[in-house]
Amino acid sequence: MSTPAIAGLTDSVRALTEGQVTSAALVQASLDRIEATRSTVNAFRLVRDAEAVLAEAEEADRRLAAGERAPLLGVPVAVKDDTDVAGLPTAFGCRGDLPAASADGEAVRRLRAAGAVIVGKTNTCELGQWAFTEGPAFGATRNPWHTGHTPGGSSGGSAAAVAAGLVPAALGSDGAGSIRIPAAWTHLVGIKPQRGRVSVHPYNDCFEGLTVNGPLARTVADAALLLDAVSGAHPSERHHPAAIDASAAARREPGRLRIALAWRSAFTATRNPLHPDIRRAVTDLAEALARLGHTVEEARPRYGLIGLSFLPRATAGIAAYADRHPAPALLDPRTRGATRTGHRLGGRALRAARSLEPRQHRRIGALFATYDVLLTPTTAAPPPPVGTFDGLAAWRTDLTMAAACPYAWPWNVLGWPGVNVPAGFTMEGLPVGAQLLGPAGSEERLISLAAQLEADRRWDLLRPPP
Repeated sequence: MSTPAIAGLTDSVRALTEGQVTSAALVQASLDRIEATRSTVNAFRLVRDAEAVLAEAEEADRRLAAGERAPLLGVPVAVKDDTDVAGLPTAFGCRGDLPAASADGEAVRRLRAAGAVIVGKTNTCELGQWAFTEGPAFGATRNPWHTGHTPGGSSGGSAAAVAAGLVPAALGSDGAGSIRIPAAWTHLVGIKPQRGRVSVHPYNDCFEGLTVNGPLARTVADAALLLDAVSGAHPSERHHPAAIDASAAARREPGRLRIALAWRSAFTATRNPLHPDIRRAVTDLAEALARLGHTVEEARPRYGLIGLSFLPRATAGIAAYADRHPAPALLDPRTRGATRTGHRLGGRALRAARSLEPRQHRRIGALFATYDVLLTPTTAAPPPPVGTFDGLAAWRTDLTMAAACPYAWPWNVLGWPGVNVPAGFTMEGLPVGAQLLGPAGSEERLISLAAQLEADRRWDLLRPPP
């Protein structure tokens, strides 16, 4: 990789505002870096036409020179390929000839309004189902820390693009940990916001309310800045949480907090042994939190059988996307099987699953009468090698994935926010992460705590090998 890695989001904004660099130069460096890593990282499904992208960058430079300011003016960013960008197909990891989107999704519209230059769309596994980013439509996206391993999924392309320094930050989506898992496995900060914080329009109530959009970045400040830029629901969406100021939260001390450390995950019908290096890393993080003045105690959230609510919602969401595909025979057999399950569970079982959410809020939320934040591992296992899931039957894929990633998905059922923070590395040098989880609308507290940890542990100074 002869082209230097792209700086982070806040540093890029500062350099542009102070005239130290031009948007045209930043965007060209991003395009060069993407091209140079196609055969190694393979983070992008689609890169926009260079002439059009550079024209947008030159327009940003004219606006900057005229004294105009906007939160992301002139900065190159990427979005996951489940998000509509006008003029490009939204393939969502699938093969086939899919039509171009006629308009930007609401989150992309907000990115453009903030001045960002969208360079392309990042790879994702088929319909966002799995914790790896591989498939016949685009090959395998690889982990910049160790290209023999996956960056995770389903926002693996966005995570790999940021970790490899191809863009300063990227938008992902999280329906069962799909931001937090790849953030953990690529040494990034990943924020799963409160449901409704960032629009998923035109895919309203995405995956029956499980899926939200959110940022992946190297630092808390970068993730907070991107979150602020894209926050806001479309008028047609059901959820409109009260506004927050994530960037201000990243600059604010969190105060002394009561933190529950939970090792046990929700029931998944699988054995979920926690990798000893992840236990060590999360223990070190808990000890750092105690040293910073917080009270950290082990606790057990009352998850109950929350998985019975997750399955109908997840498979109904897969079925809704699969039914829109113009050539369903091209979909992975595992996808077609999940689609059949989604159709079977899409009536009474789905309604029952969704009706349980208030009760789940009360039962699991009781933890927050005693504690302010829940700390858990983000995954039970480090990133597996590329190809681990090749050729597996659907049930083996699901069980293997559930065993590796049992911690993230309950917060999607609840619709509550969570932040992955880098926790360290395995003995083999593979990144692992920890989740800071909170009740409804608690992003600011989680972001403040994550920023305090970052200032103490300085994970932002570490980069993958060139």
